[in-house]
Amino acid sequence: MFEQVTILGPGLLGASIGMAAKERGLAARVHTWSRREATRAKCQEQSWCDAVFETAVEAVVGSDLVIVCTPVETIVPLMESVAGALSQGALVTDVGSTKVAICAGLDEFFPAGGPVFIGSHPMAGSELGGLENAMPNLFEGAACMITPSESVEVSAKEAMSGFWEALGMFVRETTPLQHDRIVAHVSHLPHMLASALCVYIAGKNAAFGEMAGPGLRDTTRVAAGDAELWRQILESNRDEVLASIDGFIDVAKGMRDALADQDGAALKDLLEKGRLFRAGL
Repeated sequence: MFEQVTILGPGLLGASIGMAAKERGLAARVHTWSRREATRAKCQEQSWCDAVFETAVEAVVGSDLVIVCTPVETIVPLMESVAGALSQGALVTDVGSTKVAICAGLDEFFPAGGPVFIGSHPMAGSELGGLENAMPNLFEGAACMITPSESVEVSAKEAMSGFWEALGMFVRETTPLQHDRIVAHVSHLPHMLASALCVYIAGKNAAFGEMAGPGLRDTTRVAAGDAELWRQILESNRDEVLASIDGFIDVAKGMRDALADQDGAALKDLLEKGRLFRAGL
């Protein structure tokens, strides 16, 4: 699909994209850049990586598709720094977990008639980060949301959707605001709940963890994610995350009240609603 793809930030997602793109014949060449010298050295050892650059500007030259896979706070300034080096017909996207601030911040750098930016968020990943944990099948069967502006032509949207679909994902188009509202509920709130549960149990008695079964491990798996990355994500979606927390507290209070009032019917009803939703995931 693309002669040259550049990945800025070849961590778990970026490296997995590079692997999958090469394996599935979606890119003739894959170029990478990382701000860390150690990561650049690792990339040079990867069979899927054709060239590694010391600067992001050098890495994007001549690329048909540029994918920014850096932490959310760095995406806008990084794209601003490379905008002048992009090819006229380049397609540019990111994999950031929030979209309102990113899309708003990039409007001025992608005027009509030049390179096209379409925000993306592949809903795939792992609590284990870094290039060393990348895998080419990471995106198989997962969802991806794209957030093109109204001025983006259909052909560009089709190319962006087609790329993610070729990696094994199903794609949905939405607005940046609706995206942030959705992920606040299905990604950001669950991470905060998992972390809060770990903090609470550790505060009661860390030794309780020795008695835990797979239920606690499954429930808290995402809490093992990088704390700094998640701080950035949560703060960049503050309003929507706060709203989701408030809504959750209402439901949790309803469960608590049912238990405290010995209202078995109400408690069972809430548990059954939860079971049915989980069964459908």
